[in-house]
Amino acid sequence: MLQTLQAPREQQDISSPRDDAILRMADIEKSFPGVKALRNVTFSVRRGEVHALVGENGAGKSTLMKILSGAYRADNGSIWFDGELTRHSSPAEMIDRGIAVIYQEFSQASHLTVAENIFMNRLPRTRFGTVDWKGLNTDALGCMRRLGFEIEPTTPVARLSVAQRQMVEIARAISQHAKLIVLDEPSAVLGDTELERLFATIRSLQAEGVSFVYISHRLKEVFDICQSVTVLRDGQVMKSDMIESWTTASLIQAMVGRPLTEFFPPRNPKFGDEILKVSGLRRGKILKDLSFSLRAGEILGVCGLAGAGRSELLRAIVGADALDAGRIEVHGSEKTISSPRRAISLGIGFAPEDRKTEGLFLGQSVGFNITISKLEKFARANVLRLGKEKSEIESYVSRLRVKTPKVTTRIGTLSGGNQQKCVIAKQLNAECDVLLIDEPTRGVDVGAKREIYELLVAFTETRGMGILMVSSELPEILGLCDRILVMRDGEITAELGRDEASEELIMRYATHH
Repeated sequence: MLQTLQAPREQQDISSPRDDAILRMADIEKSFPGVKALRNVTFSVRRGEVHALVGENGAGKSTLMKILSGAYRADNGSIWFDGELTRHSSPAEMIDRGIAVIYQEFSQASHLTVAENIFMNRLPRTRFGTVDWKGLNTDALGCMRRLGFEIEPTTPVARLSVAQRQMVEIARAISQHAKLIVLDEPSAVLGDTELERLFATIRSLQAEGVSFVYISHRLKEVFDICQSVTVLRDGQVMKSDMIESWTTASLIQAMVGRPLTEFFPPRNPKFGDEILKVSGLRRGKILKDLSFSLRAGEILGVCGLAGAGRSELLRAIVGADALDAGRIEVHGSEKTISSPRRAISLGIGFAPEDRKTEGLFLGQSVGFNITISKLEKFARANVLRLGKEKSEIESYVSRLRVKTPKVTTRIGTLSGGNQQKCVIAKQLNAECDVLLIDEPTRGVDVGAKREIYELLVAFTETRGMGILMVSSELPEILGLCDRILVMRDGEITAELGRDEASEELIMRYATHH
C-alpha cells in the first residue's frame, strides 16, 4: 500500500527536495546476486525541466527508473515526489501519484483502438455500467489535441506509425495527469521530422509544468532538448549539472571514464574492384530506378529522412522484399537474389535495423546466434562438430570484444551493443565480403559505438569487405563513410564524396531534389 509522509519541518533542508524540485531520489542503493547495481545514487528533477539521464549500457539507468516506477524496491534510500516521501509504492500507485514511464518498447495492445489504449483499464462507464464509447473517444481526442496531434480515436493502434504510437503513449500519460514523464530512448526509431515533432510536444508540456527524464544515447539530442544532465557510470553518479556546464567531450569522458579524442577511427581506405553493382532497382512507389556500385574496402553510406526508402533498399538487395525490376551484379556477374539465404550464399550479409525481432534469436545462446548463419562449416557427414563450433564462437567473442559471461548465455540478456556485435559476428561467420548494415549503433551506448566503428573500419581495411550502411545519425555517416548516397521519396538525389559532404548539404538533398 502507498505510504506518504509530509516532510517534518526540522528535516526540510536535509531530507526533502528544494521547492523547485518535483523529484529527489536520495542515497539509492540496489543489489542483485553478485552485482551492486546502484551505489548511493542521488538524482533530482526540477519542475518543468527536461533532465537527461545518460550512461553506458549497464550503468544503472534502467534500474534507477524501475525503482522510481515501483517495479523494483530499493535496498536503501528515499524518494521524495511532489513534496511527499514515498515508501514501497507499487507501479499502479506511482502512476496515481503522477509518474509515467514510456519505454522504448511500447506496452500497447495493437488490436485495440487509440482511445482504448489511452484509457486502458480506465474506460468511462455509462450509468448502466456499459462502456461510454462516445465519452471515451471525446476524451481521447482531447488528450491528443493537447499534444497538437489529431488522429481518429477509433483507429487500431496496429495501423499507426511508430511516431504516432509514441504520441499515443504520451497521450496516455497526459490522461493520467502525469507530472513527471520518463522517456526511455524515445528517438530510437524516429526520423528527423518525427523527432522535431516530439521535441515540440515536450516543450509544450514543459510550459504547462510537466517534468521529463530523458534517456538517450544520442548526445546531440541531450544538448537540443535538456536543461540538466546526470551521468551514471557503474551504478554511481559521476556528475550532475546544468547543460551549460557540459560539452560533448566532457559528457563522453564522464560516461566512459576516458577521453575519446577521436570518436571515429581514422580511415586509410584502399579500394579494390567493384564487388556489388545495382542498376535500375524498382519496387512499387518505394524504390524508383536506383543505381550505384560498391567497391571492396569501401564504406558507402545511405541517408535521408524517414520514409525515404533507405531500409527498403537494403531489404530489396538481399531478397527480403521482392523487386519489380532491376539488375544486381556480384563480382561482375548478374545474380538473382530471391531470399536472404541466397544472398548469404553469394557472400552478401545483412544486419537489419530491428536486431531484436529480425536479427537475433533472443531466447537462444550467444553461440547459437553467431553460427546459425552457416552451420555447415562445422559439420562432417551431417554431424555437427561441437568442439570446432565452440572454438570458432570463442574466437568471434574475443575478436569482437563481446562482453558475455559465457558463450552459452542467452543473448537476450546482453546489452544492445553486445547484441549488435553478435549480429555482425553472424555475418562474418557466413564469410560475407559484402555487408549491408542498417542503423549499426541504434540503441547502443557511446563506448560500444566506438568499438563498432572500429570493427567496421577494420573489416574494410584488413578483409577488403565492402559495407553499405544506412544511418539516421549524420555525424556517423560523415565520420565513417567514403561516399554518401542521399535518398528522398525512393530516389537517390545526390552522391557525395567524403570531402565535400556536410550535414547542411545532405539535408538540402534529403528535403529537395
